[in-house]
Amino acid sequence: MESRVTALPKLFIGIDIHKRSWKIHCSTDLFAGKSFTMPPDPEKLYEYVQKHFSDHQVTTAYEAGCCGYSAHRSFKNFGWKSLVVNPADIQRKGKERYTKTDRIDAQLISRELKDGRLQSIIVPDIEREELRSLFRRRNDLVKGLRRIKSLIKMQLLYYGIKIPPEFDNDHWSHDFRHWVDSQEFVYGTARECLAVKCVIFVSLIRNFVMSRVS
Repeated sequence: MESRVTALPKLFIGIDIHKRSWKIHCSTDLFAGKSFTMPPDPEKLYEYVQKHFSDHQVTTAYEAGCCGYSAHRSFKNFGWKSLVVNPADIQRKGKERYTKTDRIDAQLISRELKDGRLQSIIVPDIEREELRSLFRRRNDLVKGLRRIKSLIKMQLLYYGIKIPPEFDNDHWSHDFRHWVDSQEFVYGTARECLAVKCVIFVSLIRNFVMSRVS
């Protein structure tokens, strides 16, 4: 007698992830499903699936964004298939293009997932992800340094203080910084404004050096 291999029923979970809550839409290969809101906790979703769909093969998907990949890694640890998708890859039809709510987004993700039209972006491993954070931080510091240097020079220009030729370049030496610190104004308010900018500059320099050491 031949044995039959029965395919597991499939569950497709579209998730609209936010800091304070998740909007969930669950559908299966047999019915369209329903939407609900839950706390932003992978374990809570796991408990729900175990209670209502314990015999299903689970696939989840959510849009890449500010909430990162921690939920994706939790879903993978549950033994689920998980996709993190580019928001632009989610097809919207008719009014869906102009109507955007968390519930609709979760429904669309679930529908596109069920229809096999979604592909995951490449999710970096944790080491690479943390390196990216370091690079972004350094880039932010460089931008901050450029901005504060510009603000300091703009204040000097505004008050008619000419920078000596030996200092008037992109390199900010200790001598130049001492020269900036030595500038006097008629009233203390302008002096205080310049001093605050100099403190910010020094703080950014220290943070940049620390990021290089890391």
